[in-house]
Amino acid sequence: VQLVESGGGLVQPGGSLRLSCAASGFTFSSYYMSWVRQAPGKGLEWVSDMNSGSRINYADSVKGRFTISRDNAKNTLYLQMNSLKPEDTALYYCARDLDGWSAYDYWGQGTQVTVSS
Repeated sequence: VQLVESGGGLVQPGGSLRLSCAASGFTFSSYYMSWVRQAPGKGLEWVSDMNSGSRINYADSVKGRFTISRDNAKNTLYLQMNSLKPEDTALYYCARDLDGWSAYDYWGQGTQVTVSS
């Protein structure tokens, strides 16, 4: 199993970024997938998840600004992040979730998102 995130970077407040997570080594369409972030000096924070169909969940802190999606044909998970705030600065991980209740068994290496003017 391999998860590889990309798309992070430095963006000004109010800007947008699109993160990608390329998955391999398992049947991607069969699993819940999640985005989890870790801000400097803080613990892990769940951001969003979705199953292989249409069930989607968001943390209150990102609801209305972030959109999770997936392309099962490309084995890729996405996170479109709009109206970014400095408090969104974090290392963003994608993770495979065994049951949709944060039972993560595989993680990517993370991609850094920095929101600053």
